[in-house]
Amino acid sequence: MAMLTQKHNKSECKSQMLPVRDALDILSGKWKLHIIIALSFGNRRFKEMQKEIEGITARMLSKELKELEMNEMIKRTVYDSQPVIIEYSLTQYGQSLNKVIEELHNWGTQHRRRIMRKSK
Repeated sequence: MAMLTQKHNKSECKSQMLPVRDALDILSGKWKLHIIIALSFGNRRFKEMQKEIEGITARMLSKELKELEMNEMIKRTVYDSQPVIIEYSLTQYGQSLNKVIEELHNWGTQHRRRIMRKSK
């Protein structure tokens, strides 16, 4: 009986881990959440994001934007103008991360306070 319970717990544990791993695969890396947060404040052009997201290189921003677009988090719009204007925006699917980002923000704020208290 104990083996059955242990096996059941392992499968439950695995079923909990898989969706989290999928989410982290899409959002992994140092910059993706920064990009999503920047776009949550409105549409941005490439250079605007590069200036806003301190420390990101043009090459890395380009790579991350492509991955986020591939995963339907952001939309790339090319305007037929002279010169050509390219703008990035969050998709509705990308906006579905708002609650997750808000919770990460809240947890990070509490964690920072906790750690800062210890270091004083």
